Amino acid sequence: MSFIRNCWYVAGWDDEVKEEGFLARTIINVPLALWRDSIGRVVAFDDRCCHRGARLSLGRREGDCVRCGYHGLKFSADGVCVEIPQQERIPPKFKVRTFPVVERHRWIWVWMGDPELADETLISDTHYLDDPEWASIGGHIHYDVNYLLVCDNLLDLSHIPFLHPTTLGGSPDYASVLPTVERLDRGVRLTKWVFNTQPPEYSKAYGAFENKLADRWMIYDFIAPGILLMDSGMVPAGLGEKARTTGVRENALEFRGRQALTPETDTSTHYLFAHPHNFMIDQPEVTRKITENLRIAFEEDREMITAQQANLCLDPNFQMLPMAADLALTQFRRVIQDLLDAESVVPASGAESKQSQLFLQRDARSEFSACKK
Repeated sequence: MSFIRNCWYVAGWDDEVKEEGFLARTIINVPLALWRDSIGRVVAFDDRCCHRGARLSLGRREGDCVRCGYHGLKFSADGVCVEIPQQERIPPKFKVRTFPVVERHRWIWVWMGDPELADETLISDTHYLDDPEWASIGGHIHYDVNYLLVCDNLLDLSHIPFLHPTTLGGSPDYASVLPTVERLDRGVRLTKWVFNTQPPEYSKAYGAFENKLADRWMIYDFIAPGILLMDSGMVPAGLGEKARTTGVRENALEFRGRQALTPETDTSTHYLFAHPHNFMIDQPEVTRKITENLRIAFEEDREMITAQQANLCLDPNFQMLPMAADLALTQFRRVIQDLLDAESVVPASGAESKQSQLFLQRDARSEFSACKK
């Protein structure tokens, strides 16, 4: 399948790239070797030596250079080969591709497209990940599914009471309230308020919500290629309308979820997440418990979506039927297709064009043209 290239992908958490060694991570079918130079700056190489395609991440660091572990070619931080042990002359083509990198608020962002177009203003605001007024623990889950199915899941609020009844859920009335959906330049915005409803299990104990109803909100931007910026929380029932209209959130539990979906291959995805909260931040056990419960919920998602993809791969002719709650999913798919179209130099071939049409119609065939055999 096609991936957007001219955008920033989250390659990992800052502590995944150590002072020594490499982080090997594949993004949109491109293997990367990430490492830190002598001043701590993250460098991203194409993890393929230009000689025989060996993984440079299996080599070694020599100062601010990388030595291929297969035949010993040595590359400087800008990807240029500076030594070939078997010969004196170094052909000008002997170099490896490097990628623009930005390390910001604990996430490492890599631009996978044209370096001349790398625009740091397109990097989403994730400052809550290291804001001292907020507490969170970073997580990372690997999915053996196409990233768009995970996008669908995050854009679908109707499944929460049913798939996550003991974690994120609450009562079924939460699913009956549809969010408003707005189209953004590079994504969509969802806004949902539910009044006089059950608070979610993972947080109700922290604000005297036990055995009490709450007014809940969930407002978030979902930005291409798959960045979720969430403002969520709850106030005691009866205070929600004031909070919604004035922005004054009395006795609230608030969260600022930050999640990133990074396609690894056509059928695998990296999912990075954290759920910063601004209450009881001096009690690390609270942060740990919130994170543990979220991970349980995300594993529930992973189990369901993995089985979903297996089903879709069994029958390429199966066609999904949309319902009203799928508006955000459909709009985001159109955002992705618009960005892909903008990157296309020539019109798509007949086969690709047909696939794009099916893609927008949510036909299973467009989901997984590369289903594992």
